[in-house]
Amino acid sequence: MGTITISEEKFNKVINDVENLLEDVIKLLDQDGIAKKRLKDIKNDPSIAKSDKELEDYLKYRGVKIG
Repeated sequence: MGTITISEEKFNKVINDVENLLEDVIKLLDQDGIAKKRLKDIKNDPSIAKSDKELEDYLKYRGVKIG
């Protein structure tokens, strides 16, 4: 296999892109951690949470039947 030459600028861009993609994958795999953080935030400041009515309205909008 032959040798290729890549400028430092392009190499750094590729490394940056890879790091960003890895961060996205880590976030996707850490949904449990994200949910726990959200619950902690809501516990500390309940005013940031949605009301039951707002949640029910959203679920109805998405086609979920509320019993």
